[in-house]
Amino acid sequence: MSPTATLSWTPVCPLDRLEPDRGVAALVDGVQVALFATGGELFAVDNLDPVGGAYVMSRGIVGSRGAMPTLASPLHKQVYDLRTGRCLDLPDVTLRRHETRCRDGLVEVRLRQEV
Repeated sequence: MSPTATLSWTPVCPLDRLEPDRGVAALVDGVQVALFATGGELFAVDNLDPVGGAYVMSRGIVGSRGAMPTLASPLHKQVYDLRTGRCLDLPDVTLRRHETRCRDGLVEVRLRQEV
């Protein structure tokens, strides 16, 4: 795994604006991010579909495989592990994920960038 450089935390939206198992697109420091609240956890990944090349992941289908929270691309239906970004259908493909937290009811994202 490549080392990463992390930037500062960016407030995005109130937690109650995220509907369970539905994605929301946000612009964080110039990067389109897809936010999800599912299974009591928060996830942020790039909104860019790494296979289709379009900014659509916020419209993906949230699900699970066993206890693993997943996101299926709305374009070609590749399924990604929301915890790691690993594509379960194409082993050489990953969806960049970002750190999330909720502070005082506000969802914050910290971008992860490959160095």
